[in-house]
Amino acid sequence: MVFLGEQHDNAEHHARQAQLVKQIAPKALVFEMLTNTQAARITPELVADETALEAALDWNASGWPDFAMYYPIFAAGPEAVWYGAGLPRDAAQQVMSEGATVVFGPEAPDYGLDQELTADQQGAREALQKTAHCDMMPEEMLPVMVEIQRVRDAMLASAAAQALEDTGGPVVVITGNGHARRDWGAPALLALAHPGISLATFGQGEESFGAPDGGFDVIEVTGDVDRGDPCAAFQDGRPQTDGGDD
Repeated sequence: MVFLGEQHDNAEHHARQAQLVKQIAPKALVFEMLTNTQAARITPELVADETALEAALDWNASGWPDFAMYYPIFAAGPEAVWYGAGLPRDAAQQVMSEGATVVFGPEAPDYGLDQELTADQQGAREALQKTAHCDMMPEEMLPVMVEIQRVRDAMLASAAAQALEDTGGPVVVITGNGHARRDWGAPALLALAHPGISLATFGQGEESFGAPDGGFDVIEVTGDVDRGDPCAAFQDGRPQTDGGDD
């Protein structure tokens, strides 16, 4: 089981993921960016046609960066079984109103969702959410955003475990650096629920920001992406994707 982290809008990160997928030749690929419904649409014929695959996945409506950056990852594993681990937006809203354990379901305790985080980890994760939202997120929303991220971690871990059970592996998980953290991300929850699974984590940083935190087994640092003012979207009221600190 290999978790390949990324900064979502860094094309170099996706090119490196595609390279590694080709080397590993996984039996299954798990995507944070896909829901189960989207993943079920993928066929070998679609994987061979970038335009058709993008349309079938309705990628332009997903809020994720340009599909041209992600397509090489699909193309690198044409014979893999595809799994979606994305949390639909309506489910994220439900986490806010009903809580993580209700949304995730009966296996929530297996992934630690019924337990409070330590004070140190809760504080650190809230601080990351605050920074990710340019210090414009109301303080009372920060615990909720952390709760949503924990559900995302658990969904990735659960999908990865299912992919391994179904195919026998190897399994590669494509996700943001925040979810690929070995210390508290999806790998940690996978180890909690399935302690016998062997796993490795790969994080990707950028020159200006350095290596990502999280206890990764391997880290590589690439060039930067020119993002302009990353807080402009918050300042002018444009809607945000719900990636948080991942």
